[in-house]
Amino acid sequence: MLRLLPPLADPNVLVGPETADDAAVYRLSDELALVLTVDFFTPIVDDPYAFGQVAAANALSDVYAMGGRPITMLSIVGFPRDRLPLTLLAEILRGGADKGREAGVSVVGGHSIDDAEPKAGYAVVGLVHPGRIWRNVGARPGDALVLTKAIGTGIISTAIKNAKAPARATEAAVRSMATLNRQAAQAAATVVVHAVTDVTGFGLLGHLREMTTGSKMRAQLHASRIPLLPDVVALAEAGLVPGGTQRNLKAVASGVRWAASIPEPLRMVIGDAQTSGGLLVATPEAPALLAALARAGVEGAVEVGLIVGEDPLGTIEVEA
Repeated sequence: MLRLLPPLADPNVLVGPETADDAAVYRLSDELALVLTVDFFTPIVDDPYAFGQVAAANALSDVYAMGGRPITMLSIVGFPRDRLPLTLLAEILRGGADKGREAGVSVVGGHSIDDAEPKAGYAVVGLVHPGRIWRNVGARPGDALVLTKAIGTGIISTAIKNAKAPARATEAAVRSMATLNRQAAQAAATVVVHAVTDVTGFGLLGHLREMTTGSKMRAQLHASRIPLLPDVVALAEAGLVPGGTQRNLKAVASGVRWAASIPEPLRMVIGDAQTSGGLLVATPEAPALLAALARAGVEGAVEVGLIVGEDPLGTIEVEA
């Protein structure tokens, strides 16, 4: 669809839609640029306060993934005012405001509409130096791929909606989704990074595929190293897989080579559509990054793969 729009001609647009990056960047001066992003979605957890926290953490993540520092948030809300009590909406907004406060960011306004299904999210503005922007392209041969959060939130959210999620899986998923990527980004800023993205709706495979195609590189993923949330493979085996995850796998099918030993449920998890996932970092300094992440209190960060060489097709090989 974006190909139908006229190309951007403003030279101050440093990052636009051409590489499906996590946010746009607009240069104000030689020393300062704005990072601009927006994200919203329907409830993925039952608790309205937790939903607000996740919505805010998810939107803020795009700014962190660009190497930026968020400074303001605007709320975006759809709510069935005649069907649900407004106290639920108040809790959603309170959760988002509290998460913004944790990030050092104020919610300065927003807009709401009467909608049949609740929706919430944020438009976030951040700042970054034009010479220190992170992109989801630029990975180089030999870069390690470091993932800072476990995956599986889409499958667990589907299980929650069907009242089939184990308590430990629900707790782990909500805790992960509500965790800011601020500390992970601060740790990554202490080492050399060649490409960064956050793992959200297109899943680990989809966002890595954007990185490999944009960088014209081939990557290897090691399925056994990928950190998984509790019970997620069993839930996938039970068929609790969101439509977005299935579409993700179809979208990347032509560019992914699977080891025959990887079972279908695990493939579903690796392609699972995430909400407020971690950062995926291509770096030549993986040991230093992992040490910095540990010092910053980022639990569960793992080296999950490698950029192995040039490839105009951006192929991903998933090894057992």
